[in-house]
Formats: sequence, structure tokens, C-alpha cells
Amino acid sequence: MNNLKCIVIISLIGILFSSCKEEPKKVIKTEPITFTKEGELTITKQKVDTLITKLDIEFAESEYETQTGLMYRKSMEDHQGMLFVFPDEQMHSFYMKNTEIPLDIIFLKSDLTIASFQENAQPLNETGLSSQVPIQYVLEVNAGLAEKWLLEVGDKIEYQKK
Repeated sequence: MNNLKCIVIISLIGILFSSCKEEPKKVIKTEPITFTKEGELTITKQKVDTLITKLDIEFAESEYETQTGLMYRKSMEDHQGMLFVFPDEQMHSFYMKNTEIPLDIIFLKSDLTIASFQENAQPLNETGLSSQVPIQYVLEVNAGLAEKWLLEVGDKIEYQKK
């Protein structure tokens, strides 16, 4: 009986040591998210009807796209942006969770005029940034462009899908 106990104990010790062996950590590599041109957008001055800029844009229309937005991106060119299209006009709030680049967030009414904007939204900040009034569209561009373009409430956008 003693030999049987010894064999059981030695077997259990062997099992314990072999099950505690550390597995090598698996590194999951992800491809960087790249910009995909899905359309074009122009911004014009409301008072003089002159072109301010033209952008290549991606659309955020589905629930997943609007939830994810520009998260996990490392950069975006100044001639690029993301246009969020909501089904109707209402209050919206955005935050910068998992967004690594500073952005200007431009809130647009259903008639495609600028209602308000949030300049220089800081990366990874989870503070809510509200539209202040009901809106139907949001345009996100690199931080500093709203000031560079001298955007004002009432300026207008037009867009078309590719």
C-alpha cells in the first residue's frame, strides 16, 4: 500500500508541476486601420458662397461605424474626414475613447449647415462633447482645421458618395 501511495503522490506532484508551466504569451498582430475614400465633401462659406475646402470622406452610417468612428487610427491626412450620418435630427454627444488623434468635431443640422463645433478634442478623453442643438450629421477632421478654415456657424457642406 505504501508503494501505491508513493506512486500516487509522485504522479500528483508531476501533474501539478506540468500544469503550472507557463505558456508563451501569444502576440496578436492587427493591421493598422487605413482610410477608405467613400465619397467627397465640400465646405462653403455661408455669406459669400465660396469654397473653403474639399475633402475625401469615409461614411459612418451603421450603428457599428458610428460607435467606432475614428477609433484606433494612428493618423489622418488633412484632406480626409469622416462623416457621421444619423437617421434624424436630435442631440448627439461624442467622446474620444480609443481615438488616438486630436480632432475637430463639426456638428451639422439636417440642412447641412454647421450648428456648432468642438475644436481640438483631445485623444483618449472620455468626456462627452455635446452638439448643443439637435443635429443630423457630424464631420470629424484633424484638430486645428476648423480654425485654419475659419469655419463659422451657418457655413454649409455638400457631399456625395463615390
